[in-house]
Amino acid sequence: MATGMLKSVILLDGGNLRKSAQEIGFQYNNDFVERFAWSCIDHDREHVLRILYYDCPPFAGEVSLPISGERRVFESGDGWLRELAQRERFAVRRGVLKFRGFRLRRGINPAPSQALTDEDFAPDFEQKGVDVRIALDIASYSHLPDIDQIILASQDTDLVPAMKYARRLGKQMVVASLGNMRRLPPELYEHSDDSRTILPDRLRPA
Repeated sequence: MATGMLKSVILLDGGNLRKSAQEIGFQYNNDFVERFAWSCIDHDREHVLRILYYDCPPFAGEVSLPISGERRVFESGDGWLRELAQRERFAVRRGVLKFRGFRLRRGINPAPSQALTDEDFAPDFEQKGVDVRIALDIASYSHLPDIDQIILASQDTDLVPAMKYARRLGKQMVVASLGNMRRLPPELYEHSDDSRTILPDRLRPA
């Protein structure tokens, strides 16, 4: 590491990043996550000490379908998270995916006389614990003298108090967004020192 480079950590909100990637047509996998993370850095003046990725393994459990009442089994596998954790400078923080029930799929507007089927519904899941883990890590890194800068890729305004705390302790707070900074809530701009747009062309495989 060259003298004078900003020592940085990158915090990636997997749920937000996945949604943004899928909206602009990217296949979301570990290679994409790695390319995005390294694109957040100015390699001429910043040095990455750690990349933290926050996400939930798929839901595992048995639920009743909304119309027929038949049982459906969801099977979980977190091999992709274990593989990502083995990549250079990556660490993975796991939340929990909670099943909240079923909701009508987009575009389903049944007539009063039309009977709904199980296929008209999609499972509704909610992430738990991801924002708390990100906030705790922001606070923790804020106390480390070896860290100059925290780069955050998230759209979660619940992280604003942690961002303000980091800045009060003298850390530079950077927000990064995929494709379009207008995706970010204004509160994240207000409590950061810099913002970066990662353009899709930078993330396409060579």
